[in-house]
This record gives sequence, structure tokens and C-alpha cells, in this order.
Amino acid sequence: MPSLEPHTENPREEYRSRLARFEQTREQGQRQFRQLGNARLGTGLAALAIAAVSLGASWISAWWLLAPVALFLFLAVRQDRIERTLTAAIRGVAYYERGLARVENRWIGSGNQGERFRNPQHLFAEDLDLFGRGSLFELLCTARTAGGENVLAGWLLQPGVRDEVLARQAAVAELRARIDLRQDIALLGDDVRAAVDHKTLQDWGGRPPVRFFPGARIVALLLAAAALGTAGLVITMTTGVIPFLAVVLAEIAFGMAVSAPLGVVLESAGTPARELQLLALVLERLEREQFTAPALVALKTSLEVEGEAASRSIQRLSKLMTHLDSARNQFLGILVSPLLWTKQFAMAIEAWRERCGPHIGKWVAAVSEFEALCSLASFACERPDAVFPELTEDHDPVLSATALAHPLIPSAEAVANDVALGGATRLWIVSGSNMSGKSTLLRAVGLSAVLAWAGAPVTAAALRVSRLAIGASMRTTDSLADHRSRFYAEISRLREIVDLARAGKPTLFLLDELLSGTNSHDRRIGAEGLIRGLVDRGAIGMVTTHDLALAEIVPSFAGLAANVHFQDDLEAGQIHFDYRLRTGVVTRSNALALMRAVGLEV
Repeated sequence: MPSLEPHTENPREEYRSRLARFEQTREQGQRQFRQLGNARLGTGLAALAIAAVSLGASWISAWWLLAPVALFLFLAVRQDRIERTLTAAIRGVAYYERGLARVENRWIGSGNQGERFRNPQHLFAEDLDLFGRGSLFELLCTARTAGGENVLAGWLLQPGVRDEVLARQAAVAELRARIDLRQDIALLGDDVRAAVDHKTLQDWGGRPPVRFFPGARIVALLLAAAALGTAGLVITMTTGVIPFLAVVLAEIAFGMAVSAPLGVVLESAGTPARELQLLALVLERLEREQFTAPALVALKTSLEVEGEAASRSIQRLSKLMTHLDSARNQFLGILVSPLLWTKQFAMAIEAWRERCGPHIGKWVAAVSEFEALCSLASFACERPDAVFPELTEDHDPVLSATALAHPLIPSAEAVANDVALGGATRLWIVSGSNMSGKSTLLRAVGLSAVLAWAGAPVTAAALRVSRLAIGASMRTTDSLADHRSRFYAEISRLREIVDLARAGKPTLFLLDELLSGTNSHDRRIGAEGLIRGLVDRGAIGMVTTHDLALAEIVPSFAGLAANVHFQDDLEAGQIHFDYRLRTGVVTRSNALALMRAVGLEV
């Protein structure tokens, strides 16, 4: 298990310091940009005045115009550099403002909520607040491409294989100290998130080669050389125009022979090439970094094609595309047409795709995985109290934690509790009054298991957990569209959780107010039968309840179950909660007190 020594004892101060530097750079840049703009305007007016007295009145030589023109060009170049610096500073300010919002618990509603990943049918995603406003994904995600978002969401929705997760832990432990690297990646350009379509890139790189007739590139080179040679002879009046026209006719025939595959290349290459150029910004930064964690070393190694860095390969493609696009200029296009300019560069682009295209998927996957790792590393950096869990190899389910806290609640506010499920104790019946912390405990346990098997640290003093299939029933609702009542929706979810255990998967069940949609008699019998079936099949879990009759089933489990509870105190008409977990069954309810507190006459 990797260590998690904090990069800084106070991430808030680190972020504030960096934010202040970017704000200072932004203010200086804005001031310099305005000054250079005013200077350019003044230079332009001076040029007009000089033009009037030199070209119009002929009082001075027109050569005096060179001075303001040269100064104007110098100021334009300088202003362009200032603008790039200013843009980077603005991005830096936004980046650290978002980071501070996470550290200071002002992040809810301001980040990427992962709405496209929401699935009400998933066995725990909605119940544990994985996606949506105030979700785990919104807290974690700093990815700037759709691929990075997909990888992070996949890690949260499905527990990884132990060896892979341990490798992620080592990578996150190394990256959590690389604040500069994460900052550089974040400031590379706003266009990356919107422009890079990972699926389009992979499809373009992986499709079958576009076939020209054998030797087409050699024929094109020979024809271009012949056109250049015969044109030279015509210009020097060594021969007539007939040889040059003959070559042109041959080029027309060549163009007809390659028109079909040429059209396919020209139609499909433009967008992927531009997107790869944006992706190259991230790739080039990764290639310059030195890593020691095996997962990061493997990612960096995947960014090579026959020993050549991915960013350099993409730069070659960019140059080919630049030359290809230059033929769109009407004047230049006419001049280079006899050289088969468009056809030669189109064939060169296709040759590049044949060589490098199969690697594009690996490049995109590497960037996506790196972004997901950086998201977890940012969380680790911003929660220096978090620790990496111990991932057990046992098939028998276990989740044992010391001082476990809810990861979406700030450290200063979260109340930590010990949890011990597995081995001799497989079931906790959690009783307690309203708002005392029962549901929060279930979500803290579930989210900690999700984070653990995603490769992230957890907000606990220690956590030992096996690979678990999680099933939760905490937020089931009715559906008019599906003609389902809340009770039917709940028992449908419970059947799916039971199916996990029946399939032999080590299961963690988290059931909130089990079977609350029916009468107390049926609830008692149904809940006991359901829980006993899960425990008998080796599952571990927690069940919350207001119905203390359910707490009475614990003795019948022969030591495999335990009662725990939260309690509250009523002082001067005010209810107070300490959110501390205690053994045994709660002895009172606060429902009537809460009703009176909101003005109901009871």
C-alpha cells in the first residue's frame, strides 16, 4: 500500500499562493495589453500623419513611413505575446478558484456533474450520489476530455481488478505531489475539452487503409519532376510547350485514376488531424515528465511509435495538413497544381495514417487514463488526511474501517465512526431517530468502497476492504411512466441485490428504511427473510430502520448480526445530534418533536 505523505500540510494556502500569482500576472497582462493597444493606435495615427506630409504634401521623404510601420509590427508581435500570457493567467485563475472551492467546500454546482453517466437502474450510483449536483463525480472530476470523464466514471461504477487498482494507487500517490504538472495540463487550452472527440479519432485511425494503385506515390513524384523540368525548358526557351502539355495530360490521367481514393482521404482527414494537434499539447507535456510508478511509466511508453514520440508524429501530420491546406489559396494553388501538390500530400497523409493510425487509440486511452488519475490525485492532494485502503485478496467479503467519514463532507465538519463488517459480524441493524446520521453512514461506507476500488484514497484513519459488488436501496421512487409504485420499485431493486449474492459475488448491501412502503407486520416478516437470505449467501451489509421491531431479529442470527444506533438530545425545545455511532438499539424517537418544531399541532 503506497504512502500518502501530504505534498503540503495546507493545500488551501498552496492554492491561494498560486492563485495570487496568477491574479497578479493577469492584472499586469491586462494593463500591458491596454498600453500596447493604445501605442498601436498612436503609431497608426502617426503613420497616417507621415503619409499625409510625405505622399500628399511631399514635405518629407516617404522613407519616413518605414519607422511607424516597423514600430507597429513590433508592437503587434509584442501584444500577441502578452495576449497569450494573459490568456494562460486567466485560465490559471479559474483553475485555482475551482480548486479552492473544493478545498473550502464551495464546489457544489460549479463542476462537471457527469449527468450523461446517470442511470437510475444502476445498483448503487443514484443511491450513493455518484453523479449529479453535489456528487462524488463533481468533486473528483478535473478531466478536460470526454475520454478522461469516461475512464473516471468507469472506475467509480465498477470495482477494478486488485493488481490494476494497486497500480493506480501508486500512480495517484506519485501524481498527488505534481501540482505543477496538473496545472500545466489544465492550462494547455480551453479548446481541448470541446474539440477532442476520442471516438472520431479512434475510428479514423483504425479504419482500413485507403488503397491507391501500386506505385502511385512514385508515379506522382516522377510526374511532378517532369512537369518542373519541362516548365524550366519552356521558360528558358530550350524547347516548345508541347513536352510540358504532354506531362500535364499525363497528370490529368493520373488524377482521374486516383480520384476515388483521393476523395476519401481529403474528406476524412481534416477534423481528426486538427483534433490530434490539440491532443498533442497534452501528449508533449506528458512526454517531458519523468515517472517512477509502473502505471505511469507504461502510459508514457505507450506514447511512442517505433521509438518516435507521439507528439512528434502528430507534428509531422500537422505539417502535411498545413501544406495540403496551402493549395486552397487560389494564386498558390495554380502555381503548384502541375506538381500534383494536393494529391502528393493526401497520399502522404494516408501513409501517415497507415503507420500511426493504429496507435491513436492508445494515445487517446493514455491521455484519458492520465486525466482520470489526475482527478484522483487532486482529491488526494486536497484531502491530506485521506489514506489509501488495504485491498484484501480474500473472496470472503470484508469492510473494516477506523474513523471512517463521508468523503463529500469537509474534514472539519465530518464526524467519523468505526465500521466492522465481515468475519463474525456480517450484518448491522442501524436504528436511530430522523436526521441522526443513518443514511449518511450508509453512503459513507458505500462511497468509501467505491473510492477504494477506483484506486483513490479514502477519508478514514484506516480501511481494509475486499472487492465487493455493491447493491443499495436508499432512493427508490415511483414511476408514472412505468406504472410502478415506490414499493414495487423497492422490491425490484431488492431482487437485483439478492441476485448478486445468488450469483456467488461477494456482496455489500446497503438498505435504507427497508420495506417502509408496507405495514409493520409484513415489513417485519419480509425484511427478516430478505436479510437472512443475503447473510446466508455470504453477503455483508447494513440496514437502517425506524421500526424497532426489526432490531429484534438480531439474536436469531447467532452472532452474525449486531444492533447499532445514533441518538439525539432534546434541550430547550431544540434537537441536537452528535452523529456518533453507538452499540445497541435506540431508545427513543424524535418524530413528534420534529413535527412540533415545524409548527404542527400534535
